[in-house]
Amino acid sequence: MSAEHPVQAQTPPVESPSAPTRRTFIATTTAVGGAAVVGDLVAGSPALAAEEADAVEAPPGSRVALTVNGVRRTVTVDNRTSLLDLLREHLDLTGSKKGCNAGACGACTVLVDGRRVNSCLTLAVRLEGAEVTTIEGLAKGDRLHPLQQAFIDQDAFQCGFCTPGQIVSGVGCIQEGHTDSPEEIREWMSGNLCRCGCYVKIERAVEQAAGRKG
Repeated sequence: MSAEHPVQAQTPPVESPSAPTRRTFIATTTAVGGAAVVGDLVAGSPALAAEEADAVEAPPGSRVALTVNGVRRTVTVDNRTSLLDLLREHLDLTGSKKGCNAGACGACTVLVDGRRVNSCLTLAVRLEGAEVTTIEGLAKGDRLHPLQQAFIDQDAFQCGFCTPGQIVSGVGCIQEGHTDSPEEIREWMSGNLCRCGCYVKIERAVEQAAGRKG
């Protein structure tokens, strides 16, 4: 009869204190890696900021000389500056209004060499030597332009936001000779929107200034 051998309980191996567990290894490497990335970002941020500052401080610019309302002007502007922003932001001529800023409403209409243009779509740097007339340049001292007076006589405005563009466009319409009939006036003034709906009175004002209506 063989003697029974007692079953010895197996104890789990004890990990050496110096051997990291899988969980400890992942946590440690993640923390170290994160610190390295943050360190790189912090260390690199001054150089990145300097590059961005250089890009901001040196936009492409040009000098342009033009005549605005009879006064010779020479300005240095960003090449992307519109004529409208040149007038409003650089020359403090705020009569021309920024409406849609997309050439659809006509509130920014001015005359360039006698022709009507949407100043929001016209680059200022392309107007070297040009003559620009805005709503501020129509009156002669205290004497209003005939179309300005006609707008008052015909009550051709309500809120007034579109009025500067309407008047300048009307002046151009008269100079171009497009005032032979109410229908022709409406056609050639159709690029100027009036959200208050004063079109009939605007047409009458243009007729009056053109000499067809007293």
